[in-house]
Formats: sequence, C-alpha cells, structure tokens
Amino acid sequence: MNLFPDRRFDAFLFDMDGTLLSSIAAAERVWARWARRHGLDVAAFLPTIHGMRSVETVRRLGLPGVDPQAEADAITAEEMLDVDGVAPIAGAAAFLAALPADRWAVVTSAPRLLAERRIAAAGLRAPPLMIAAEDVTRGKPAPDCFLLAAGRLGVRADDCLVFEDAPAGIAAAEAAGAAVLVIGATHPHPIATPHRVLQGYEGLHVRAGTGGALEIVEGAGRT
Repeated sequence: MNLFPDRRFDAFLFDMDGTLLSSIAAAERVWARWARRHGLDVAAFLPTIHGMRSVETVRRLGLPGVDPQAEADAITAEEMLDVDGVAPIAGAAAFLAALPADRWAVVTSAPRLLAERRIAAAGLRAPPLMIAAEDVTRGKPAPDCFLLAAGRLGVRADDCLVFEDAPAGIAAAEAAGAAVLVIGATHPHPIATPHRVLQGYEGLHVRAGTGGALEIVEGAGRT
C-alpha cells in the first residue's frame, strides 16, 4: 500500500532522536542531573527537552544568571560521554540502507558531533548529508533546518517527506511545506497529530515512481 498515493517525493528528511534512534534514556540521565543542579522539577521538566536545540531549551527557562550557550555546551559534553542504551528504531537500519545515497538527509536539533556519536552507537548508516544544530540560527519549530536540507539536496522542501516524532519538528516540517510521517516508537501514549503515525520502519519499502520520484510503500515490498 502506497502511504501517500497522491504524492511523490524527491527526497526524505529524517529527524534523529526518537525518529531513527532512541537516546531518551541517555539524554534524560544527563538532563535530569542538570535540572537537579538548577532546582527544577525533574519530572515536569524532562518531557520538554525533546525535539529542540539544547540552547533553546535552556533559554526558554529564563533562569537568572545562566548563560544558555555555556550550559548547552556543558550538557552536550556530558551527552557525548553517555550513549549507553542508544538503539535504532525498529527497521530503521534496513530502511536507510535501501535509500539512494543522494536522496536523504538527517535534520537534527543535536550538535553535529553528538549526532554522529549517537548514530554510530545505534549502528546506523551515516547520512550523506546532515543538518545539525549549529547549521541554523533558528532551530525547530522554525522551518529553517528542513529548508536548508532540501536546498542542499537540490530539491524543494514541499517535494520532501519528513520523518519526525516531536511537536517542534512536526511544526517545522509543516512550516517548510513538506509532507510528514510521524514515528511513534518512543511515545508511551498516542500522538495527537493529523499526520500518519507508524511505530517504526518494519514493513516499509521505497520504490521509484514516475520520473524517478520516491514512493513509500507499506507491506507490498518493491515493485
């Protein structure tokens, strides 16, 4: 079954954390320690860290006397040392391996070095193109990262399919005009979204449509 029978895509753009791999346990260990040091309610705070750049997560707290960039850099340094439990989303490795090398990118709110470390820890294929936190001035939910990725692949963002899992990333993809497929593997409860939601990549295949455009098919294999 073609998941988007009325759409053909020039490229696929993937968020990383929660979409291609799960680093929730590692990230929340680091952020929980940071939150406790700053006297925050850890249980209330942790759900807010996902999908956005660390500097923006810190900045929006408005903590007195805190330099958001310095804190974000320190958090990233801790995260680089803790990749225990980082694992691929079901079926992600095989799905990425089947993609044409010039037709996909990872678009993440993580810094580049951290993203590369987590991708390697999860045993996933290194992306041919990565847009990371330091590549844009405005992070998700602004569309800049997806627009930049599409441009570097030589395609229009509204001809791309974005794979996302977090509200900020979904909003960024929508603002860029891209189609959205939500990966819900790391969510304990159903996601409130008008977009199609899948739990992983098992059973998904890519085939070439008219003019070489990409189609995403569930269950039917390549035809």
